Amino acid sequence: MKKILPLGLLVLIVAFALFAVALTRDGELVTPTGQGTVNVEGSVFEALPLPDYAAKHITADYKSYLIEVEPGIKVHVLDVGEGFPLYVQHGNPTSGFLYRRVVEQLPLDRVRVIMPTLVGLGFSSKIPSSHHTLDNHVRWINAALNQLALPELVYVGQDWGGPVGMGALARSPGLLKGVVALNTSFNAPTEARDLSRAHAVVKTPVVGELVTGVFGSIFDTLPSVQGDPASLPDDVLTLYRKPLKDSGNMKAPLALMRMVPDGPDHPSTPAMRAVEEYANSLDVPAEIIWGMQDPILAQGLPLMEEKFPQAPVTKTQAGHFLQEEVPAEIAGALLRIVAQLQSIQTVTPQVEPALTSGLEAAETQVDEVTE
Repeated sequence: MKKILPLGLLVLIVAFALFAVALTRDGELVTPTGQGTVNVEGSVFEALPLPDYAAKHITADYKSYLIEVEPGIKVHVLDVGEGFPLYVQHGNPTSGFLYRRVVEQLPLDRVRVIMPTLVGLGFSSKIPSSHHTLDNHVRWINAALNQLALPELVYVGQDWGGPVGMGALARSPGLLKGVVALNTSFNAPTEARDLSRAHAVVKTPVVGELVTGVFGSIFDTLPSVQGDPASLPDDVLTLYRKPLKDSGNMKAPLALMRMVPDGPDHPSTPAMRAVEEYANSLDVPAEIIWGMQDPILAQGLPLMEEKFPQAPVTKTQAGHFLQEEVPAEIAGALLRIVAQLQSIQTVTPQVEPALTSGLEAAETQVDEVTE
């Protein structure tokens, strides 16, 4: 009996070690394959037909396509409308579909909404966990925006869509004309601090995998971070979860949680400092729409107000994914900024001829005095 017990214990230890190795494996690259092509403002991209469970959430007017930003790395984009470009970026663990309810509130004969999905999520490429870095995500989204060849845009960012989107725009100076900031952050940490208790728990190897993939699912917890849990019904959770499950690579949600910087020495912090520096340099129209029932980022509103001190602030009773709860407020902010920009563009051409005429008249008067 004395010999059997140690042997049994050894078997358990080996079994757990093998289980831990399998659980924490890096994951494989999974590259989506489209069918046919789609013409987008003169550029041709790989079309991606959507499965029924996803297609039912949007209209036939949407274009669904893939942009290859690096060999094997493709960004899925939903694109709808025509007019002033609106670049809207989601965060963890959703996809570009997160903005579908905002789109319903917009005049699509006046604005074009561009909804990229972060690599690792939705129908974009799936990648090994170790490839999830802020630098990589910024580079991939910037490459997608560059291939779209947009002349200008108004940007919306939420959750990781804030730093990733702002970081991508920092690499293409002059493109950004206006900002709508949702629950997110553009600040690098200056002291050690976890964003939330959940982030503190999952950053521990094996423990994070057990919490988010064995004993539960990150997708099952999403309703709990909403002001109204019913705003994320089962079919919407399926919309966000199923592309990852079907690909065989569910690594992104946990990797993106671990990507959140918890102090000055975190690997994401240098890239966050670049985002913060760029955001501090901005002088563009901005609005802030905030979900005050967000248990993760509601507390970040004062920092965002410091970032855009002139921006109107709309406080709502929405939670973390406020696109699902207050789409009309977000759409309203977008339209106000677009109207402001178009007003400036309309006035400027009228001012320049008047200024030129005034200068010419002044020159004539000088000539007459001289004579």
